[in-house]
Amino acid sequence: MTTRALWRNRRRQEDAPSASPAPPAAAPEPEAEVPTGAILPLDIPPGDPLLAYLQANQTSVIDLQRLTLDSDGVRALRAAGVRLALPLVSQGELVGLINLGQRLSEQDYSSDDRRLLGNLATQAAPAVRVAQLVRQQQLEALERQRIEQELRVARLIQQFLLPKSVPAVDGWEVTAHYQPARAVGGDFYDFIPFPDGRIAFVIGDVTDKGVPAALVMATTRTLLRSAAERLVSPGAVLEQTNNQLVENIPPKMFVTCLYALLDPATGHLVYANAGHDVPYRRTRAGVVELRARGMPLGLLPNMHYEQHEVTLEPGDCVLLYSDGLVEAHSPTREMFGFPRLQAMMGEPADGNLVPFLLGRLHAFTGPQWEQEDDVTIVLLGSRPDGRGPGGPGETREVLAHFELPSRPGNERLAMQQVADIVAPLGLPQGKLDRLKTAVAEATMNGMEHGNKYDETIPVLIEVARAAGDLTISITDRGLQQPIPEAISPDLTAKLAGQQSPRGWGLFLIQNMVDEMHVTTDEVHHTVKLVIHLTEGAQRGTTE
Repeated sequence: MTTRALWRNRRRQEDAPSASPAPPAAAPEPEAEVPTGAILPLDIPPGDPLLAYLQANQTSVIDLQRLTLDSDGVRALRAAGVRLALPLVSQGELVGLINLGQRLSEQDYSSDDRRLLGNLATQAAPAVRVAQLVRQQQLEALERQRIEQELRVARLIQQFLLPKSVPAVDGWEVTAHYQPARAVGGDFYDFIPFPDGRIAFVIGDVTDKGVPAALVMATTRTLLRSAAERLVSPGAVLEQTNNQLVENIPPKMFVTCLYALLDPATGHLVYANAGHDVPYRRTRAGVVELRARGMPLGLLPNMHYEQHEVTLEPGDCVLLYSDGLVEAHSPTREMFGFPRLQAMMGEPADGNLVPFLLGRLHAFTGPQWEQEDDVTIVLLGSRPDGRGPGGPGETREVLAHFELPSRPGNERLAMQQVADIVAPLGLPQGKLDRLKTAVAEATMNGMEHGNKYDETIPVLIEVARAAGDLTISITDRGLQQPIPEAISPDLTAKLAGQQSPRGWGLFLIQNMVDEMHVTTDEVHHTVKLVIHLTEGAQRGTTE
C-alpha cells in the first residue's frame, strides 16, 4: 500500500514577532517549511514498517520524534518537518495521514489538541476516501479515452493503407474481404501491379493490436513495395523485407506474410511464405495446400524463404486468409479450424466463394459472436472460360469494393463514394441523382433493418461493370429475417391499417434504377442495383 494524501498543519503563532530581531551568530539550519494545508510529495513504499504500525494503531496520534522504528517513511516524514502523524482510516483501510509539524509557539500538543485531531480524522477519512475514488474514476475515464483514441488512430491508418479497390484482370476474379475486430489488429493485404502485367498478391498479420500493430503494418507494407520494385523473386522480396524490418521492429513483435506473384496470361503463380497461414488451392481434382517454409518477418536476420510455383488452370482458385478466420469460435468455444475451412472449399458454391465462406463462418459463430481478431480473405480465381461471369466475350470489371460501419448517416457516405467511383462513366445527371438516391436508401435499409445499426457489423458495397451494365451490390448481415417485397404505396390503405410501410423503401429503390435484384442466404441480404449504360450515357449526354 502507498499513502498518497499527506497533510501538514502548523498552529499559528498568536503573538506578533518582535521587530527585526538580530539573528544568532551560529543559527542551526532550519527545517524545510511546508505551507499550511499542503500535500507532501511523499509516497511510503508498500513494504515500509510504518504502514503496518499505522494499521495497528488506527486511532492513535503518532509522535514521530519518539517513535523507535527502522523505517524510511519515518525518516522521510521527520526530514519534512513532521512531528505528529494521525492515520486516516475508512472502513478499516488506511487511506492517508494528517501530518503536523512543531507548534510555532514551541509548546507541546495538549490532550485537548490530540482529542480535536482524533475528531478531525474521523470526519476527514471518509471525505479523503471519496476524493480518492473520484480521482480513480477520473483516471480510468482518461485511460478509456486514451485507448479509444488509439483505436481510432489505428483504424484510420489501416483504412488509409488497405486497397480501395481490387484489380480488374481479364479472365480472373479477385475478391477481398476485411472484417476488423473491436480491438484493431494488424491484418493487411495489398496488390502490387507490374509493368509487364504481372500482379503480386500480399497478405499479412502483425502480432499485436492497436497503434503499434498499425504502425508496424504500415512499415511492412512500405518495405514490401520497395523490395518489389527491385526484386522479382517472392523469396527475395521477403528476405530483404525481413532484414530491414528486424532492425526496427519493437520487441516481441513479428509479422507473418505471404507473397504470391501471378502472371495472368499464363496462370503461372510463384509464392513464398513467411510463417503465414497456408493458402488453399481449389482444383477440379480437389483442394490442396500451397506450402512453403519460412520464418515470420522481424524475428531473425538473414532468413531464407522457400519459393514454389504452380500453374492455375481455368476454374482454379486460391484462397489467402488470416488466422482470424480459422481461430473463430462457436458459442461452445469450438474452433472453426483449418480442416473445416479446407472441407468447405471443396463444397460446391454458386458464384463467388467468399460470401459462401462468410455465411458458413457466421452460421458457425452465431449472431452473438464476439470477434477476437481481424478476419481477412483474398480470393484469386481463374474463370472457367477465361472470360467474365456472364458468358463468352463478357468481362466483369470490379470498380470498387468497400464497407461502412452500420451507423446512422453513413448512407450519405455510401452515396457520395459510389458517385465518385462512377463519375468517369459520365452518367447523365438525372440518372446519377436517381442512382445516388437508390444507393442511400438501400444502404440505410441494410444498416437499420439488416444490421440493426450495430457498428461492428459493416455494410459491404461493390461497384462493378459488365456487359454494358453498372451494378452496385449492397450486402448486410440480416440472418434469417426475410426482405419484404417491394409494395406500391397506398396512403389510404396505410391510414386504414390495411397496409404496412414495410416494402415502400424497396418500391422507391426499384423505381430509381433500371433493375433491382434481391438475394439472400443463411446470413446475408444483398440488394443489387443495375443501371444500363447506353452509348449516350457513356458519352456524357444529359437527360
